[in-house]
Amino acid sequence: MTGLLTRLQISLADTGYRPHKFQREIHAGLKRFSVVVAHRRMGKTVLAVNSLIDAALRSRKQDPRYAYIAPFRGQAKAVAWDYLRRYGMAVPGTVAAEGELSITFPHGARIRLFGADNPDALRGIYLDGCVMDEVADMKPEVWGEVVRPALSDRLGWCLFIGTPKGVNLFHDLYQYALTDPDWYAGMFPVDETGLVAPGELELARKVMSANSYRQEFLCDFTASSDNVLIPVDLASDAMSRTIDERMLAGLPKILGVDVARFGGDRSCIIRRQGLGCYTPLVFEGMDNMSLVGRVVNEIVQWQPDAVFIDAGRGEGVIDRLRQLGHDVIEVNFGGKADSPRYSLKRTEMWDTMAQWLRQGGVLPPSPELKADLCGPTYSFDPSNRMVLESKDHMKERGLRSCDIGDALALTFAHAVHPNIATRGQSTVKSDYNPYEVA
Repeated sequence: MTGLLTRLQISLADTGYRPHKFQREIHAGLKRFSVVVAHRRMGKTVLAVNSLIDAALRSRKQDPRYAYIAPFRGQAKAVAWDYLRRYGMAVPGTVAAEGELSITFPHGARIRLFGADNPDALRGIYLDGCVMDEVADMKPEVWGEVVRPALSDRLGWCLFIGTPKGVNLFHDLYQYALTDPDWYAGMFPVDETGLVAPGELELARKVMSANSYRQEFLCDFTASSDNVLIPVDLASDAMSRTIDERMLAGLPKILGVDVARFGGDRSCIIRRQGLGCYTPLVFEGMDNMSLVGRVVNEIVQWQPDAVFIDAGRGEGVIDRLRQLGHDVIEVNFGGKADSPRYSLKRTEMWDTMAQWLRQGGVLPPSPELKADLCGPTYSFDPSNRMVLESKDHMKERGLRSCDIGDALALTFAHAVHPNIATRGQSTVKSDYNPYEVA
């Protein structure tokens, strides 16, 4: 006996939850790792809370622990606390602790609400199961470095729920779940569920932007936020195009090199000629001298008319290339823009790149490049100059640093004219040793 209830009685307790057709479909399909993409007002929070309660009531482990994680603790309380109490407290003997936002069942199982804004509160604990709500608004390391290890000791499960907000971690998790039979992937747009009255949907269409409606109700990952500089549709169109390389003859060849700032960033090299862009070279954990060797190989093989390199963390790369006799141009992302319309040089380069895409620019089939291009948002400062979202702010939103996008943007740093006379005259050896003294 556990108090007045046996474990069997606890596991069979009626919480009053009556799932609708689509909630039942999700419950039946859930696996250890599951991703549910659902429109607003579909009832995904109620489903998630009751998934936690059901697992807690059925668990036969010692001191089971479960968590509901939202981007912010206050958000978790506002969204899920009332549901957790309503359904959880229907079990006799359950104790609620509002101070720590938890409920504890008679057999010791506990469910607690957390905010991803305080990941330290999750470190060092174990979890038998958890829900991550709107993971797109969380820093990626909350899942990879905090929650996932907490699930390892007791083979816990995780349910990701949310609505699309562009190409980000939630998008990547859903795409992965579609390809892995050990994961569950479910998408529930409003036109398939019919759970929102037509009149209410029509009202939503009138007051929401087209992109917001596509995201919130149609579960469209390809719909961008209204202030995204390069919409997903624009990048997708650029990837669907092809180009006749004969049309590029005589146009300047430009090489963009973005040097990694921190351990989690990537160094990238990308070629562009006219409307054509080539598959980027992406390196993780590469030291500067090794990167110099890769840049030299690109110069030798492709013989670009200009090489633009990020000066922010690329000083060593730039110095060594110049020492070896290569004419490279350093670009300060934080420097002054040529046009007064932009706050910084980086913003100017990115907006020029966006214009290039609208004019017919062709992108290679690179999902990473597409994700980078469609990540940054823009705003305007008090002087009405365009301001591109910083890499640091993007990371706070749960997006990866857009290093590949920056490499392509570098190819728009300055106007370049072809130097046909010098092509084919490189004196650098293709078996270059970056540590050899010039």
